[in-house]
Amino acid sequence: MAATLALLLVLDFAFPPPLPKQRETSTLVVAADGTPLRAFADAEGVWRYPASIDSVSPLYLQALLTYEDRWFWRHPGINPVAMLRASGQLLRGGRIVSGGSTLTMQVARILDPHSRTPWGKLKQMLRAVQLEVHLSKQQILALYLERAPYGGTIEGVEAASWAYLGKPAAQLSHAEAALLAVLPQAPSRLRPDRHPEAAQKARDKVLSRMAELGAWTPEEVEDARIENVVARSLRPPLHAALLAQRLHSAQPGKARIQSSIDIGLQRTLEERVASYFSTLPERTSAALLVVDNQTLQARAYVGTLSFGDRQRLGHVDMVQAWRSPGSTLKPFLYA
Repeated sequence: MAATLALLLVLDFAFPPPLPKQRETSTLVVAADGTPLRAFADAEGVWRYPASIDSVSPLYLQALLTYEDRWFWRHPGINPVAMLRASGQLLRGGRIVSGGSTLTMQVARILDPHSRTPWGKLKQMLRAVQLEVHLSKQQILALYLERAPYGGTIEGVEAASWAYLGKPAAQLSHAEAALLAVLPQAPSRLRPDRHPEAAQKARDKVLSRMAELGAWTPEEVEDARIENVVARSLRPPLHAALLAQRLHSAQPGKARIQSSIDIGLQRTLEERVASYFSTLPERTSAALLVVDNQTLQARAYVGTLSFGDRQRLGHVDMVQAWRSPGSTLKPFLYA
């Protein structure tokens, strides 16, 4: 026994787990109420928003842990019973019926990808045990919440919730929680923006499982089944884009930047400015800044008529741009 432990310690020292040295997420600039204004992908172009156990819906955590890994809080990284069951189903049916990977094993695969061979699976299991030794259960779960694959360059439940559902992961319904819990199993095949029928079928499987295990009541599950999986096209948040860029440049290393913007007012004014000034000739723009007189905080910030439009100089922040005083002097001249 002592020799085995010594060997494991030597192996752990020689092949340490590839733990993130820092929190690697996209920079997210949000409005006063937490609604994303604009996100900036990480160095590899991945959209990964900050997430934690406390910031996501309890319904999502229930669906995830009940469907994926009921014994997460008790096992040492691997679940021998689940693996034996999965192996038996594979031998009897000739196909994979249920997986034997724990959430810890899935995190191990995300951090250190392996080949689909017996040696690769063994490596994944050893990495999972290492993670359990080096990290707490809460830290392992937090890594999954931020790094689970959701299709394309979208990683983590928070980014997926905004991308596919247009809402924060803290406000998920039973149906939405079940959907986001199952998507990482096959993110390309189950993407709701491309394969809504397959995504809904997989979601309903999770709902059935939740009812069978008594995690959710039959009434809650039946109500959740009524919700259709809407094929929502991916639209990254883009409001107060130039203000977000300004804040990001001032705090480049910060994962989440809070602004004072009123998201409702911001959206309304962006639409009105774009509509009213859309007939202006090329190379003209407009800007608008709304400030609360009492707090002196910005409530709306429209830096350009059309962000990204080269013909209208959409990259120029007219709120900050130097320009001729023009009519500013007229009151003094008239006086």
